[in-house]
Parts: sequence; C-alpha cells; structure tokens
Amino acid sequence: MKKVKPLIPLFKQFIKESESGKRLKKNGERITKNSINNYNYVLRNLILFSEELKTDIRVCDVMKLTKRELQSEKNYWKKFYKNFTDFLYKKGCYDNYVGSQIKIIRVFFNYLKEEKEIYIGDFHKQFYVRKEEIDVLVLTPEQLKFLIHDKEFESQLTPSLKKVKDIFVFGCTTGLRYSDIFLLTNKNFEQSGEDWYLKIKSKKTKTYSSIKLPAYAVSIYKKYRPTKAGVNVFGEIGLYTFNKVLKTIGEKAGFTNDLEVTRERLGKAKKQRGSQKGIRFCDKMSSHMMRRTAITTLLILGMPEHLVRKISGHSASSSAFNRYVHYAQVYIDREIDKVHSKLESY
Repeated sequence: MKKVKPLIPLFKQFIKESESGKRLKKNGERITKNSINNYNYVLRNLILFSEELKTDIRVCDVMKLTKRELQSEKNYWKKFYKNFTDFLYKKGCYDNYVGSQIKIIRVFFNYLKEEKEIYIGDFHKQFYVRKEEIDVLVLTPEQLKFLIHDKEFESQLTPSLKKVKDIFVFGCTTGLRYSDIFLLTNKNFEQSGEDWYLKIKSKKTKTYSSIKLPAYAVSIYKKYRPTKAGVNVFGEIGLYTFNKVLKTIGEKAGFTNDLEVTRERLGKAKKQRGSQKGIRFCDKMSSHMMRRTAITTLLILGMPEHLVRKISGHSASSSAFNRYVHYAQVYIDREIDKVHSKLESY
C-alpha cells in the first residue's frame, strides 16, 4: 500500500530550512531573501490551488511501489502539472511567472530526495518550464539627457521626486541593480586625481567592477554623500514606492507615448491592457529600466561589447546580454534610416 505525505507541510519546512540557513546553495552560500520570497509565492499558490480542488496535494516515496502503482504516480503528477499551470493561467499569469513557479517546485522535489530522503520519482523532470521574451524597455539617449540636464524640469519636482530622479539617473549611468544601489556607502567611491570611480561587488553575480563616473553622477553622489562611515549613500526607499514615484516622474517628463505591450500565455502572444488611456511609456517605468538603459546606452553610443560586458558583469555566453545587443542594433538601424531618408529628400 502506498504511503503518502501531505505536500504543504513539507514545503513549509523547505522554506523554513532555507530561511534559517540549514539548507544552502550548492556553493555553500545562504539562500537569498528574494528566493525566499519567491518560495512563499509558490506556497501561497499551492494552498489556493489545493483549496480550489478541495483536496490535499500529497507526495509518495516510490521506492517500494509496484509497476502499476508507479504508473499511477506518474499519472498523478502529469495531472497535477496540467491542473496547476491551468490554475495559474486562469489567474492571469504569463509564461515567465508560471515557468518560475514550476522551476521552484522542481527544486523542492530535489530537496525532498537529496535532503529528506523522500524519493518521489523523477516525474517532475517532465514539468515543462516555459519562457517568454519580454520587450526590452529603456530610455533613449535623448530621454536620459533630458533627465540629467533639464534644470527647468527639475525645478518643478518636489524634494522626494528629485531624489528618486537622481537615483534613477545614477542607475541608468552605472548599470547597477536596484539592490546594489541601496547598499552603496562612501567606501564604494574613490577619487584619483580629478577623476572619481565607483568600485563595487555585485550582490547577485559576485563580480567586481570599477566604473569611472561622469561629472553629473559625481554631483549626485556628493549631493547625498553621508557624513558618517558605513551609512548608505541613498538611504532606504522601498521598491514599491520607488517604482510608483518613478512613474510619476515619467509622466511629468512627458514620457507618455503609447505602447503596445504583449505577453505570452502558453506560447501565444496576448496584448496587455492598461487603463482607459491605454499603456503609456511612463506606466512601464521601473527600477529594472536603470540597468537596461545603462547597457543599451553604452552599446548605442559605440562602446565595444566586451567592455560593456565587463561593466555589467555579463558572461560572454549570456543570452540576456544578447537581447540588449539586438535592441541597440535596432535603434542604430532606425537612426541610420532617418539619416538616409534626409539624404534622399535633399
């Protein structure tokens, strides 16, 4: 007879051991807070899914099962995968989110086998993880220059809006992730003669970078430079607040051109709906745009790819970086077409 265990309590234990440090990454490092948050999203969805089905999700050690019981278990997980992904799609989720949920469930099943000695089979290896290519949305060099240099626009902003605008400009210049920007202290800034350098180790990739700062970025640093050692340069701003204020700044800057944004469900493109006004550029502005803007701006303005990779911390085989290269080339082609058009109508 099959011996089954409820999945939800085991998943809660998986999260608890990840939080406490009992469960570590393969390289011995602790699981990040962001990963823990993602585990909790999966847990919440599993609980809601179980409530909707009005039945407990369970696991079963397959080591002593008969051939018939093993086939039954295979069918169980095949049905689970279909029903759980359907449940997420009905909630309005897109392929990337559904795929990330499935990846975490696969990690959980490996945890049961390797750390709890509960071997539930390799059925989870058949769980398909969908991925979608989301459009790279960045500031154009002209938009970035406007935020950097337009004093009349800046004078219309409140102090809190100015600070978010300054941080955003700094991020669009250095290519730092949101998480890295708010860890900066005076130790990360070094002066050599008349030049200033930003020296950092990425929290995500663990790579070191030394970036020469332009005058306007140095001015931003000096504006917020703390007097006490160890204090974060830009203080603390929650991600939700940062993104919300950023959308307001974009609207005030006139970045209100309409966008047609598509996402994918089950590999099929679906047009995203915004408000009655539609989706505007400013509505899609977020912290993610800083790093993307920095990388594409450097590429657009002619910096060699290998140097941009060194600054951004991308490996030579990074598929994510290749998307930036593609976007930059499209932008360059468009600008060349404008020049050619003027020559033809001269």
